[in-house]
Amino acid sequence: MMEVSGAPVDVLLQRPWLPVSISGCRLLAKIWFGDSAYHILLTDMTCVWEERMDSAAIQSRAQELNRRLRAPVKAFFSHLCAVVQPCLSGGGERADDEAQISLTRQEDGDISMRLKSELAGLPFYWEFHCTPASVTLVCAQLVRPLLAMSRLLQRQVEQLGGLLVRKDAEIQDYRENGATLSRERLQTDVFEEQTYREDFMAKALPVASSKQQDAHGFDADLQHLYASVVAHGNARKRRLSEERCVEEEEQRPAASEEPDLTPSAGVGSVSTETAESDRGLSHNGQTEATRAKMADRAAVQQSLPVTCSPAERPASKPKKKKVGLFR
Repeated sequence: MMEVSGAPVDVLLQRPWLPVSISGCRLLAKIWFGDSAYHILLTDMTCVWEERMDSAAIQSRAQELNRRLRAPVKAFFSHLCAVVQPCLSGGGERADDEAQISLTRQEDGDISMRLKSELAGLPFYWEFHCTPASVTLVCAQLVRPLLAMSRLLQRQVEQLGGLLVRKDAEIQDYRENGATLSRERLQTDVFEEQTYREDFMAKALPVASSKQQDAHGFDADLQHLYASVVAHGNARKRRLSEERCVEEEEQRPAASEEPDLTPSAGVGSVSTETAESDRGLSHNGQTEATRAKMADRAAVQQSLPVTCSPAERPASKPKKKKVGLFR
Protein backbone atom coordinates (compact mmCIF):
# COMPACT_ATOMS: atom_id res chain seq x y z
CA MET A 1 0.00 0.00 0.00
CA MET A 2 1.34 3.41 -0.91
CA GLU A 3 2.39 5.67 1.91
CA VAL A 4 0.12 8.72 2.17
CA SER A 5 -0.45 11.44 4.68
CA GLY A 6 -3.54 11.41 6.85
CA ALA A 7 -5.09 13.85 9.24
CA PRO A 8 -2.92 16.08 11.39
CA VAL A 9 -2.15 14.36 14.68
CA ASP A 10 -3.96 16.90 16.84
CA VAL A 11 -7.03 16.92 14.58
CA LEU A 12 -7.43 13.14 14.63
CA LEU A 13 -6.74 13.02 18.35
CA GLN A 14 -9.70 15.31 19.04
CA ARG A 15 -12.10 12.92 17.33
CA PRO A 16 -14.01 10.69 19.76
CA TRP A 17 -14.02 6.92 19.75
CA LEU A 18 -17.51 5.85 18.69
CA PRO A 19 -19.00 2.36 19.12
CA VAL A 20 -20.09 0.82 15.81
CA SER A 21 -21.36 -2.54 14.67
CA ILE A 22 -20.52 -3.77 11.17
CA SER A 23 -21.44 -7.26 9.97
CA GLY A 24 -22.05 -8.30 13.58
CA CYS A 25 -18.59 -7.12 14.66
CA ARG A 26 -18.53 -4.60 17.52
CA LEU A 27 -15.80 -2.00 17.10
CA LEU A 28 -14.69 1.40 18.25
CA ALA A 29 -14.14 3.80 15.35
CA LYS A 30 -12.38 7.12 15.04
CA ILE A 31 -12.73 8.88 11.68
CA TRP A 32 -11.57 12.07 10.00
CA PHE A 33 -12.66 13.24 6.55
CA GLY A 34 -11.03 16.26 4.95
CA ASP A 35 -11.73 17.94 1.62
CA SER A 36 -10.23 15.10 -0.40
CA ALA A 37 -8.55 12.83 2.15
CA TYR A 38 -9.50 10.64 5.10
CA HIS A 39 -8.01 8.77 8.03
CA ILE A 40 -9.90 6.08 9.95
CA LEU A 41 -9.05 3.97 12.99
CA LEU A 42 -10.84 0.80 14.08
CA THR A 43 -10.28 -1.40 17.11
CA ASP A 44 -11.90 -4.46 18.64
CA MET A 45 -9.79 -4.06 21.82
CA THR A 46 -7.50 -6.79 20.48
CA CYS A 47 -5.94 -4.92 17.57
CA VAL A 48 -6.08 -1.43 16.10
CA TRP A 49 -6.34 -0.95 12.33
CA GLU A 50 -5.98 2.18 10.28
CA GLU A 51 -6.16 3.49 6.75
CA ARG A 52 -5.14 6.93 5.53
CA MET A 53 -5.67 8.08 1.95
CA ASP A 54 -4.92 11.27 0.09
CA SER A 55 -6.49 12.63 -3.09
CA ALA A 56 -4.26 10.74 -5.52
CA ALA A 57 -4.77 7.40 -3.76
CA ILE A 58 -8.54 7.92 -3.62
CA GLN A 59 -8.62 8.72 -7.34
CA SER A 60 -6.66 5.59 -8.19
CA ARG A 61 -8.80 3.24 -6.09
CA ALA A 62 -12.05 4.78 -7.32
CA GLN A 63 -11.08 4.09 -10.92
CA GLU A 64 -10.09 0.51 -10.08
CA LEU A 65 -13.45 -0.20 -8.40
CA ASN A 66 -15.59 1.86 -10.78
CA ARG A 67 -14.36 1.41 -14.35
CA ARG A 68 -16.74 3.93 -15.87
CA LEU A 69 -15.96 6.64 -13.31
CA ARG A 70 -13.98 9.51 -14.83
CA ALA A 71 -14.90 12.28 -12.41
CA PRO A 72 -12.34 14.08 -10.24
CA VAL A 73 -12.09 13.27 -6.55
CA LYS A 74 -14.08 16.30 -5.38
CA ALA A 75 -17.00 15.25 -7.58
CA PHE A 76 -17.64 11.99 -5.70
CA PHE A 77 -15.79 12.40 -2.38
CA SER A 78 -18.67 14.31 -0.80
CA HIS A 79 -20.94 11.38 -1.66
CA LEU A 80 -18.47 8.95 -0.09
CA CYS A 81 -18.36 11.02 3.10
CA ALA A 82 -22.15 11.27 3.30
CA VAL A 83 -22.50 7.49 2.99
CA VAL A 84 -19.59 6.35 5.17
CA GLN A 85 -19.76 8.75 8.09
CA PRO A 86 -23.15 7.50 9.40
CA CYS A 87 -21.89 3.91 9.14
CA LEU A 88 -18.76 4.68 11.19
CA SER A 89 -20.47 7.03 13.64
CA GLY A 90 -22.78 4.57 15.37
CA GLY A 91 -25.56 5.07 12.85
CA GLY A 92 -25.94 1.42 11.92
CA GLU A 93 -24.88 -0.62 8.93
CA ARG A 94 -26.98 1.36 6.46
CA ALA A 95 -26.57 5.06 5.91
CA ASP A 96 -29.69 5.10 3.68
CA ASP A 97 -31.93 2.67 1.84
CA GLU A 98 -29.41 2.13 -0.95
CA ALA A 99 -26.03 2.01 0.85
CA GLN A 100 -24.63 -1.21 2.27
CA ILE A 101 -21.39 -1.84 4.11
CA SER A 102 -19.77 -5.11 5.11
CA LEU A 103 -16.60 -6.09 6.98
CA THR A 104 -14.25 -8.98 6.26
CA ARG A 105 -11.21 -10.14 8.26
CA GLN A 106 -8.26 -11.14 6.13
CA GLU A 107 -5.93 -14.04 6.85
CA ASP A 108 -2.92 -11.72 7.11
CA GLY A 109 -4.56 -9.79 9.95
CA ASP A 110 -5.93 -6.90 7.89
CA ILE A 111 -9.59 -6.04 7.66
CA SER A 112 -11.54 -4.90 4.62
CA MET A 113 -14.78 -2.93 4.52
CA ARG A 114 -16.77 -2.92 1.29
CA LEU A 115 -19.30 -0.22 0.55
CA LYS A 116 -21.96 -0.29 -2.13
CA SER A 117 -24.13 2.73 -2.88
CA GLU A 118 -25.63 4.64 -5.78
CA LEU A 119 -24.17 7.78 -7.33
CA ALA A 120 -26.05 9.67 -10.06
CA GLY A 121 -28.15 6.61 -10.80
CA LEU A 122 -25.14 4.32 -11.18
CA PRO A 123 -23.68 1.85 -8.66
CA PHE A 124 -20.72 3.21 -6.72
CA TYR A 125 -18.27 0.87 -4.96
CA TRP A 126 -15.64 1.60 -2.38
CA GLU A 127 -13.32 -0.50 -0.20
CA PHE A 128 -11.39 0.35 2.95
CA HIS A 129 -8.18 -1.65 3.34
CA CYS A 130 -7.19 -1.29 7.00
CA THR A 131 -3.83 -2.53 8.25
CA PRO A 132 -2.55 -2.83 11.84
CA ALA A 133 -1.59 0.55 13.21
CA SER A 134 1.82 1.33 14.63
CA VAL A 135 2.48 1.20 18.37
CA THR A 136 3.17 4.94 18.40
CA LEU A 137 -0.22 5.71 16.89
CA VAL A 138 -2.04 3.36 19.27
CA CYS A 139 -0.35 4.92 22.29
CA ALA A 140 -1.13 8.45 21.12
CA GLN A 141 -4.75 7.83 20.13
CA LEU A 142 -5.88 5.30 22.73
CA VAL A 143 -3.46 4.28 25.48
CA ARG A 144 -2.31 7.65 26.81
CA PRO A 145 -5.80 9.23 26.77
CA LEU A 146 -7.28 6.19 28.55
CA LEU A 147 -4.56 6.30 31.20
CA ALA A 148 -5.21 10.01 31.73
CA MET A 149 -8.94 9.29 32.00
CA SER A 150 -8.34 6.55 34.58
CA ARG A 151 -6.19 8.85 36.72
CA LEU A 152 -8.81 11.57 36.50
CA LEU A 153 -11.59 9.20 37.50
CA GLN A 154 -9.49 7.89 40.38
CA ARG A 155 -9.06 11.42 41.73
CA GLN A 156 -12.78 11.96 41.38
CA VAL A 157 -13.48 8.82 43.41
CA GLU A 158 -11.08 9.98 46.13
CA GLN A 159 -12.75 13.38 46.34
CA LEU A 160 -16.20 11.80 46.46
CA GLY A 161 -15.04 9.51 49.27
CA GLY A 162 -13.81 12.48 51.24
CA LEU A 163 -17.09 14.27 50.63
CA LEU A 164 -19.07 11.30 51.98
CA VAL A 165 -16.95 11.26 55.13
CA ARG A 166 -17.71 14.93 55.72
CA LYS A 167 -21.40 14.33 55.06
CA ASP A 168 -21.45 11.56 57.66
CA ALA A 169 -19.86 13.93 60.18
CA GLU A 170 -22.50 16.54 59.37
CA ILE A 171 -25.34 14.04 59.79
CA GLN A 172 -23.89 12.84 63.08
CA ASP A 173 -23.83 16.43 64.35
CA TYR A 174 -27.50 16.83 63.44
CA ARG A 175 -28.38 13.65 65.33
CA GLU A 176 -26.47 14.72 68.42
CA ASN A 177 -28.47 17.94 68.42
CA GLY A 178 -31.83 16.12 68.31
CA ALA A 179 -32.53 15.96 64.56
CA THR A 180 -34.39 12.84 63.35
CA LEU A 181 -35.35 11.44 59.97
CA SER A 182 -38.94 11.74 58.90
CA ARG A 183 -38.60 8.49 56.95
CA GLU A 184 -36.52 5.56 58.14
CA ARG A 185 -35.86 4.33 54.60
CA LEU A 186 -33.69 7.40 53.99
CA GLN A 187 -31.21 6.33 56.66
CA THR A 188 -27.81 5.23 55.35
CA ASP A 189 -24.83 3.50 56.90
CA VAL A 190 -21.66 5.35 57.74
CA PHE A 191 -19.31 5.36 54.73
CA GLU A 192 -16.13 3.34 55.17
CA GLU A 193 -13.91 3.57 52.12
CA GLN A 194 -12.06 0.27 52.51
CA THR A 195 -15.25 -1.71 53.14
CA TYR A 196 -16.97 -0.05 50.18
CA ARG A 197 -14.02 -0.74 47.86
CA GLU A 198 -13.84 -4.42 48.76
CA ASP A 199 -17.59 -4.84 48.34
CA PHE A 200 -17.58 -3.02 45.00
CA MET A 201 -14.75 -5.13 43.58
CA ALA A 202 -16.39 -8.35 44.75
CA LYS A 203 -19.65 -7.50 42.99
CA ALA A 204 -18.56 -5.50 39.92
CA LEU A 205 -15.45 -7.37 38.80
CA PRO A 206 -17.18 -10.67 37.87
CA VAL A 207 -19.83 -8.77 35.93
CA ALA A 208 -17.27 -6.76 34.01
CA SER A 209 -15.23 -9.87 33.20
CA SER A 210 -18.21 -11.83 31.92
CA LYS A 211 -19.38 -9.10 29.52
CA GLN A 212 -16.52 -8.38 27.18
CA GLN A 213 -18.75 -6.39 24.84
CA ASP A 214 -19.06 -3.68 27.49
CA ALA A 215 -15.43 -2.78 26.82
CA HIS A 216 -16.57 -1.27 23.50
CA GLY A 217 -19.12 1.01 25.14
CA PHE A 218 -17.90 4.59 24.96
CA ASP A 219 -21.03 6.30 26.23
CA ALA A 220 -21.64 10.05 26.08
CA ASP A 221 -20.00 10.70 29.48
CA LEU A 222 -16.82 8.84 28.56
CA GLN A 223 -16.68 10.51 25.17
CA HIS A 224 -16.96 13.90 26.87
CA LEU A 225 -14.24 12.94 29.34
CA TYR A 226 -12.00 11.73 26.50
CA ALA A 227 -12.51 15.01 24.61
CA SER A 228 -11.72 17.04 27.75
CA VAL A 229 -8.53 15.09 28.46
CA VAL A 230 -7.34 15.44 24.86
CA ALA A 231 -8.14 19.15 24.70
CA HIS A 232 -6.24 19.77 27.95
CA GLY A 233 -3.26 17.79 26.65
CA ASN A 234 -3.20 19.74 23.38
CA ALA A 235 -3.40 23.06 25.26
CA ARG A 236 -0.48 21.98 27.45
CA LYS A 237 1.58 21.03 24.39
CA ARG A 238 0.88 24.40 22.77
CA ARG A 239 1.83 26.23 25.98
CA LEU A 240 5.10 24.31 26.26
CA SER A 241 5.84 24.97 22.60
CA GLU A 242 5.22 28.69 23.05
CA GLU A 243 7.44 28.78 26.13
CA ARG A 244 10.17 26.99 24.22
CA CYS A 245 9.93 29.50 21.40
CA VAL A 246 10.15 32.38 23.89
CA GLU A 247 13.26 30.85 25.46
CA GLU A 248 14.86 30.49 22.04
CA GLU A 249 14.08 34.12 21.22
CA GLU A 250 15.63 35.22 24.50
CA GLN A 251 18.76 33.21 23.85
CA ARG A 252 19.35 34.62 20.38
CA PRO A 253 20.29 38.20 21.51
CA ALA A 254 22.62 36.75 24.15
CA ALA A 255 24.39 34.75 21.48
CA SER A 256 24.78 37.85 19.27
CA GLU A 257 26.40 39.77 22.14
CA GLU A 258 29.33 37.38 22.30
CA PRO A 259 32.65 39.09 21.45
CA ASP A 260 33.58 38.94 17.79
CA LEU A 261 37.02 37.55 17.28
CA THR A 262 37.35 38.88 13.73
CA PRO A 263 38.80 42.28 14.70
CA SER A 264 41.41 40.62 16.88
CA ALA A 265 42.32 38.45 13.95
CA GLY A 266 42.77 41.61 11.87
CA VAL A 267 45.03 43.11 14.50
CA GLY A 268 47.06 39.95 14.51
CA SER A 269 47.44 40.17 10.75
CA VAL A 270 48.55 43.77 10.96
CA SER A 271 51.15 42.94 13.58
CA THR A 272 52.29 40.05 11.45
CA GLU A 273 52.70 42.31 8.45
CA THR A 274 54.63 44.78 10.59
CA ALA A 275 56.96 42.07 11.79
CA GLU A 276 57.52 40.92 8.23
CA SER A 277 58.27 44.48 7.12
CA ASP A 278 60.74 44.84 9.99
CA ARG A 279 62.44 41.70 8.89
CA GLY A 280 62.57 43.12 5.39
CA LEU A 281 64.24 46.27 6.63
CA SER A 282 66.85 44.28 8.49
CA HIS A 283 67.67 42.40 5.33
CA ASN A 284 67.91 45.53 3.18
CA GLY A 285 70.36 47.19 5.60
CA GLN A 286 70.45 49.71 8.40
CA THR A 287 70.30 52.76 6.12
CA GLU A 288 66.62 52.53 5.25
CA ALA A 289 65.71 51.89 8.90
CA THR A 290 67.65 54.99 9.99
CA ARG A 291 65.95 57.14 7.37
CA ALA A 292 62.52 55.92 8.49
CA LYS A 293 63.29 56.79 12.11
CA MET A 294 64.44 60.27 11.17
CA ALA A 295 61.29 60.85 9.14
CA ASP A 296 59.15 59.76 12.08
CA ARG A 297 60.97 62.15 14.41
CA ALA A 298 60.45 65.02 11.99
CA ALA A 299 56.75 64.27 11.75
CA VAL A 300 56.45 64.23 15.51
CA GLN A 301 58.24 67.58 15.85
CA GLN A 302 55.95 69.17 13.27
CA SER A 303 52.88 67.96 15.07
CA LEU A 304 53.91 69.28 18.50
CA PRO A 305 52.87 72.93 18.00
CA VAL A 306 49.35 71.83 17.03
CA THR A 307 48.66 69.33 19.78
CA CYS A 308 50.48 70.86 22.75
CA SER A 309 49.10 73.60 24.99
CA PRO A 310 51.02 76.86 25.54
CA ALA A 311 52.26 75.70 28.93
CA GLU A 312 53.87 72.68 27.33
CA ARG A 313 55.74 74.53 24.59
CA PRO A 314 59.55 74.48 24.69
CA ALA A 315 61.19 77.31 26.61
CA SER A 316 63.85 77.84 23.88
CA LYS A 317 61.37 79.57 21.54
CA PRO A 318 59.07 81.65 23.74
CA LYS A 319 59.21 84.87 21.65
CA LYS A 320 58.17 83.34 18.36
CA LYS A 321 55.23 81.56 19.89
CA LYS A 322 54.07 84.68 21.76
CA VAL A 323 54.24 86.71 18.55
CA GLY A 324 52.24 84.06 16.83
CA LEU A 325 49.60 84.17 19.55
CA PHE A 326 49.19 87.94 19.36
CA ARG A 327 48.80 87.77 15.64
